[in-house]
Amino acid sequence: MIPNQTLDAVGHPDGGYRVDTTRGQRIGRVSSEWFSRPADERFLSLSELFDAVRGRAERSRTRTVESAAIRVEASRENSEHLALHLPNSGLPVAPTHWSFGQLASLVGAPAAYLRDLPAPLAAINLQYGLASHRAELVKTLEVENDRTELRAITGPDYGRIYDHELVSAVQRIAGNGTCDTRWKVPGVLDWSKGIYNPRVDVTPETTTLYASDRDVFLFLVDDLNPIEAGRLPDGSPDLYFRGFYGWNSEVGAKALGIASFYLRAVCQNRNLWGVEDFEEITIRHSKYAASRFAHEAAPALTRFADSSPMPFVTGIKAAREMIVARSDEDRIEFLHKSGFGKFETTKIIDTVLAEESHKPESIFDFVQGITAVARSKLHQNARLELEARAKKLLDRAA
Repeated sequence: MIPNQTLDAVGHPDGGYRVDTTRGQRIGRVSSEWFSRPADERFLSLSELFDAVRGRAERSRTRTVESAAIRVEASRENSEHLALHLPNSGLPVAPTHWSFGQLASLVGAPAAYLRDLPAPLAAINLQYGLASHRAELVKTLEVENDRTELRAITGPDYGRIYDHELVSAVQRIAGNGTCDTRWKVPGVLDWSKGIYNPRVDVTPETTTLYASDRDVFLFLVDDLNPIEAGRLPDGSPDLYFRGFYGWNSEVGAKALGIASFYLRAVCQNRNLWGVEDFEEITIRHSKYAASRFAHEAAPALTRFADSSPMPFVTGIKAAREMIVARSDEDRIEFLHKSGFGKFETTKIIDTVLAEESHKPESIFDFVQGITAVARSKLHQNARLELEARAKKLLDRAA
């Protein structure tokens, strides 16, 4: 287990920690979730989140049926809605917006077109598609609410990982996610002072624990135990915190994934600033997905939570100490050999000079310059490509 205090980093007199957000990557994945989630998808603790997603799983059942045996009809209660009659089921099943799209996709029909048709016509089209469906079997996920709903319909080999399984794996290392362990909902960066305050109340506005009818997403940090990895140009410590986020969809809207990283701050909009050493695992919901989650993703999360930060600190130190250029000719040659063109080379060198008050000399200098240039890219693909090249350089020093 890692010690209670990772390294002896001194807090700022105003409370919190002074951080340098001009370095490293900026990652907006959590911010996108934060912006898009309505109030009923926000949770204030892991136990509250777990109860919600586990409760719907307990009300659910899954089975494999012959597609040709499914009967589609316009709902008797609402002429605008469809109902499905599944084999060995006495009551009709109402497809959700999501499962209707899956059903249309399975039979090769455009969901948007079907939604615009009167229900009886849509039913006829779906019925024809099911009768001629080349795959004989489909797997359903049904849930009992006020009525029986079809949450998902997939191929027979779909390997479902339930949302509560991911939340449970996180609970094993993070407890409730509200300071009962070192892992918690993150604090907030004060941009006016450059101070990151880890002690912020968990509210619907600040929480990073989310779940909808089709997915779950959570983000936690270890921000009460800062890690010092070198010094900034003014001599103050360069501080990092550990963080991770995970996501899943038990209805097939997305794969399961876990990303771990070191970061310098989280702002009010939940953008991640100064990210280094980003690693990601994704698992598609294929036939053996549950086994892969149990043997790969969950253990990897535990290893990251329990690991020492010293390899990361040592790697940053080595990158700072590895001098690869002492003249302008060296800098240009180094960047050209690393695959950068004339314009990018000039931009990287000028950026380091502007932000660090000296031209790049070490691997770390060049990496910071590349990631700073990446942040200025408007298109995500271009930004990710530059950040990947920066990581390769950093790995050379490790």
